[in-house]
Amino acid sequence: MTNMTLSAPAIDRLVAIMARLRDPVAGCAWDCAQNFATIAPYTIEEAHEVADAITRGDMGDLKDELGDLLLQVVFHSRMAEEAGHFALADVAGAICDKMERRHPHIFGDAQAPADWESLKAAERREKATGGALDGIALGLPALMRAHKLQKRAARTGFDWPDAQGPRAKILEEIAEVDDALPDAREEEIGDLLFAVVNWARHLDIDPESALRAANAKFERRFAAMEADAGHAFAAMDLPAKEALWQAVKARAG
Repeated sequence: MTNMTLSAPAIDRLVAIMARLRDPVAGCAWDCAQNFATIAPYTIEEAHEVADAITRGDMGDLKDELGDLLLQVVFHSRMAEEAGHFALADVAGAICDKMERRHPHIFGDAQAPADWESLKAAERREKATGGALDGIALGLPALMRAHKLQKRAARTGFDWPDAQGPRAKILEEIAEVDDALPDAREEEIGDLLFAVVNWARHLDIDPESALRAANAKFERRFAAMEADAGHAFAAMDLPAKEALWQAVKARAG
């Protein structure tokens, strides 16, 4: 296994590659046609692929996925530089400043670690243009964004006193889904999911991680069902598939 440090030439090479790809005369037509909005979905996708590699414990894949994510940072920075806003060096400088500011006991004269949430709240107040929920990214996965909205609202005192409140709200929202007309069901399902996230928050469970684990468990069990049944799986009726599912669950524990 090699042990290489990040070299400036490697970063310089990547920056040069992106500049060449974005060259309006000799560059790549696809890369030249992109803008922040069209690249943003790829950035989100690459971040999720990094998380997936970590979940699978695949270090080789993690290296590749981190490279893909780094490319996204370079891509956005190049487009910003072309428009005269900032360059990659400014991005790196800004995060360096932020990390030093948030660790005054390491990089400053403070004797004890600062409260991370208090520091972030102070930074938000400095650049806030709205209320307490200002600045929560719209592009976050919906479960994650719901969790952040609720945490931010809770800091203002707008929160259930314990987990029983959101649990009761879930039952209320289920009843509203049952009673809703077809064109209102999507909204009511959204309210139900929001309530589930709130309950998870009160139980100190990250809903995004919980759902990710549930997805992985379903995939494993479904694949085991297919393996047990072989080619006959697709033609099996629902009771037979349910029996397979229960058998797989029993094996998995």
